[in-house]
Amino acid sequence: MADLFVALIHHPVLDRNGAIVTAAITSLDIHDLARASRTYEVRTLFIVHPVQEQRNFAARVVDHWKFDFGRAHDSRRREALERVRIVSDVDGTIAAAEHASGARPLLVHTSARTTHGTSYLDLRAKLEAPDARPVMLLIGTGFGLAPAVAERADIRLAPILGPADYNHLSVRAAAGIILDRLRGR
Repeated sequence: MADLFVALIHHPVLDRNGAIVTAAITSLDIHDLARASRTYEVRTLFIVHPVQEQRNFAARVVDHWKFDFGRAHDSRRREALERVRIVSDVDGTIAAAEHASGARPLLVHTSARTTHGTSYLDLRAKLEAPDARPVMLLIGTGFGLAPAVAERADIRLAPILGPADYNHLSVRAAAGIILDRLRGR
């Protein structure tokens, strides 16, 4: 199976009115996405933020569980957080994934706002193909990725849809569903 990377992007993302903004990093996103990444064998979870203070905050969260009290308290969380890498921009994530896997990853745009896209079965087949390229899921915080990032994607993934019109999952829940559909048994 091909390497799978996840980039949790905090800038540039959209706010509820469609303006380009920078969202704050939350410790819940780091913890939950790291655990989902470990469960579904994501090679690296990139936390992407341009502001140094926010990257420092993310590093403190990760380091607490890797080196401090948390290391002795919960080794499974430490194991999950070892997959986290904190970077300043999307280009850095792509370069790091390419360096780690030896090939440029296929960039996959995820969004609740799209009306169509590649099915999960088709993307899963790409991941499982013998000659598969690595894949990087671009997951936007806030109200989704800014067009400048979304347009860089090679593939747009179909949205997650419930039985009704309401569609406003947390980034943690959406990422978990996506990972399960791509890598679950």
